[in-house]
Amino acid sequence: MKVVVIDDDPTGSQTVHSCPLLLRWDVDTLRRGLRHASPLLFLLADTRALTPTVAAERNRGIAAALDLALQREGLGRDQVLLVSRGDSTLRGHGVLEPEVLQGAFGPFDATFHVPAFLEGGRTTVNGVHLLHGEPVHTTPFAQDRLFGFSSSDLARWLEEKSDGAIAAASVLRISGRELDAGCGAGLPLLIDRLRSLQGNAAVVVDAERQEQLTALAAAVRALQGQKRFLFRSAASMVKALADPGPQPLDPKGLAGLRRLAADGTPLPGLVMVGSHVPLADQQLELLLQRSGCQGIELPVPRIARVLERPTPDLLLADLERVWLQQLQELLGAGLTPVLFTSRGELRCASEQEGRRLSSALAELMGRLAAALAPDLGYLISKGGITTQTLLARGLGLESIQSEGQLLPGLSLVRPSAGPCSGLPILTFPGNLGVAGTLRDAWQLMEAG
Repeated sequence: MKVVVIDDDPTGSQTVHSCPLLLRWDVDTLRRGLRHASPLLFLLADTRALTPTVAAERNRGIAAALDLALQREGLGRDQVLLVSRGDSTLRGHGVLEPEVLQGAFGPFDATFHVPAFLEGGRTTVNGVHLLHGEPVHTTPFAQDRLFGFSSSDLARWLEEKSDGAIAAASVLRISGRELDAGCGAGLPLLIDRLRSLQGNAAVVVDAERQEQLTALAAAVRALQGQKRFLFRSAASMVKALADPGPQPLDPKGLAGLRRLAADGTPLPGLVMVGSHVPLADQQLELLLQRSGCQGIELPVPRIARVLERPTPDLLLADLERVWLQQLQELLGAGLTPVLFTSRGELRCASEQEGRRLSSALAELMGRLAAALAPDLGYLISKGGITTQTLLARGLGLESIQSEGQLLPGLSLVRPSAGPCSGLPILTFPGNLGVAGTLRDAWQLMEAG
């Protein structure tokens, strides 16, 4: 059974390894992905960065292309397990995307909502989603400009995000106690519980340990061909469903993938920080305290003003040349440039303008990185939109390979072709880690 993950940003492979991540989903590309030896296939859909209407259209398009690819490979829908991968802090189109997939790739007997990301301290207890033990609605992530919410109780969250279409009272729950029993002699009972689900039931899942999710995955596999399930989950459930085994390279081995110059010396690295959540601010501050790093700030208010002028492309090109020269000078001096957007969130007149500015900033960073990429030893990209834009538009990649996790939840990926072939790229979620995690990742790559 192939697990196909439609990822709403490019960081959902943060618990697995040795699998392809596709940045396009035409039928031929999907067919190649389905033939890959890995039990897992990621489609980097980038829907978290899109409006609800466009996100829905993209999911429908992917489902249609996947259907056709399966047909041409002689496979049926029941031979893939579909995961709509979402954020472990409940941001994104968490109700819309599963609803669209039910219509485009269903019918499903149930949709499981499993936002636990255990490696990042996100757990679900008694139906309440927690971040390091605190209800997630009390954290800054719940105040997100686009995806804010008021409850950590997943049943109530579903009701809130569906505007009442999913009543909290109708939501079912797989409890931690059931999953604990399913780890042993109680697995048949768990299988029977799943067998009873029908009519695309909305089901939230408790999770505090990976073994609990492994038990749920075992029950799902036991019902393959009998029941059809859809998952809206964070990365820990993906790991349980795919069961990839231990990654071939440990963190030191992954850091050793840093590219070398012709004379065998390590090529320099580049760090990009586009995420503006408070944790990203803390991580950036600590990284810039390292003597080997030097920051280059992209002033967001100034760039926003440039974009409003009659000839923004010409004006921005002049600024780009200045920033590129600064980056090249730092690399030539043996330093690691840290390219970052000015901190704080600029308030725009509308949601559409905010998305447009966010996209323009990510594309600017992607172009600057792409100009340097052939001569880089590694690249660290923090922020989902920043990373997706870098991969798809800046570097123009069609696919990448997940090599594994440098730190818990931090994927290292590499392209296999083009001028960036073999370049280690760390896809760093904005909400991952503690204050020192970005610094630690940089130090590991520098030591590699």
